[in-house]
Amino acid sequence: MKNAAAPVLLDLANEVDFAPSLMARVVLERFLQEKEQAIPTKTLINSMLRDPSQIPDGVLANQVYQCTVNDCCYGPLVDCIKHAIGHEHEVLLREMLLEKNLSFIAEDQLRAKGYDKTPDFILEVPVAVEGHIIHWIESKASFGDESSHQAHLQDQFWSYWNRFGPGLVIYWYGFIEELDCHRERGILLKDCFPTDIVTLRHSTAQC
Repeated sequence: MKNAAAPVLLDLANEVDFAPSLMARVVLERFLQEKEQAIPTKTLINSMLRDPSQIPDGVLANQVYQCTVNDCCYGPLVDCIKHAIGHEHEVLLREMLLEKNLSFIAEDQLRAKGYDKTPDFILEVPVAVEGHIIHWIESKASFGDESSHQAHLQDQFWSYWNRFGPGLVIYWYGFIEELDCHRERGILLKDCFPTDIVTLRHSTAQC
């Protein structure tokens, strides 16, 4: 009441050890529900979190903004950073494939052909990595912990395996070693671009 710029929501989130962006989402959702007498859509809430100027209350808009820009784990700003890092590593992987003269089809090309779930790159000519045949490569600019990896397996990797055959997942920031347990079933984990790639012509590309 005395100072509209005071970070009330941010301080409250820190006090109860709750992610600021999630605190902002909870309060914003309740505010809109009471104002409109209806449950707001997820699309509307996400849009207002990305652009707080859309929030019809100026004080709340400022509170939400302070929460999102001071959250290092969740929220639209963090999502943008993660997306940028992910894209950077996909570009890096593309350059490595080109450097090794490996023909591939990129994810955007596959989506243009009507595929919904696609890996980042499908190799037009399969290769062998550490004795395992590889048809596709997925780039993950993150650390592969058990929770995230199991989610990726369920939502992505097994779907890729069903459609395109065995493949390689690169966790650029490492992974729990015990998670690399599906090699024989067709999903290989690495934390870098493979040092030895054997093509069908039995030539070896060295990093």
